[in-house]
Amino acid sequence: MVNKLVVGLAGMAGSGKSLVVSVAKENGYSVVVMGDEVREEAKRRNMEPTPENLGRIMLELRQKEGEAVIAKRCIPKIERAEERKIIVDGIRSLAEAEQFKQRFPSFTLMAVHASPETRFKRLFKRKRSDDPKDWEIFKERDHRELGVGLGNAIAMAEHIIINEEDIDTTKAKAREILKRIEEKWTK
Repeated sequence: MVNKLVVGLAGMAGSGKSLVVSVAKENGYSVVVMGDEVREEAKRRNMEPTPENLGRIMLELRQKEGEAVIAKRCIPKIERAEERKIIVDGIRSLAEAEQFKQRFPSFTLMAVHASPETRFKRLFKRKRSDDPKDWEIFKERDHRELGVGLGNAIAMAEHIIINEEDIDTTKAKAREILKRIEEKWTK
């Protein structure tokens, strides 16, 4: 077993995961982004990182290699990280959370939540290559994410941040939760 504090972060697209990650980084956490594994796979396959392609690859990998495939691919990155505190951005299922829990006993699951309307507005403004261009694509992505178990991961998180307020309020919530998680880890 590796003595690292690993905090898994679950949340729908646009909920504010990257905001929580920024707070974690400020507090000395190394970051592992699960979606990067899917983006790297798209690159290996010479595919554009569109929402449709990344969604298809994610589902294909899970079908071929099991529900926790992305978590398994992230474990070596966590183990190689020099920092003892790691935040894993993009937990999509309880199977992934369980995979991390088996390898890292101090694993804690945190979730960030925002309404669909709020999330769509954020994603539309963000304009990352895999962000939805319209409401229909947004809904399709949400359904795909929920279909792999993201809703269950959010529901079972030990800590949940509701991110409907201003950035400073959400950052303060994240700081407080990370502090509590760390205090429990160091006991």
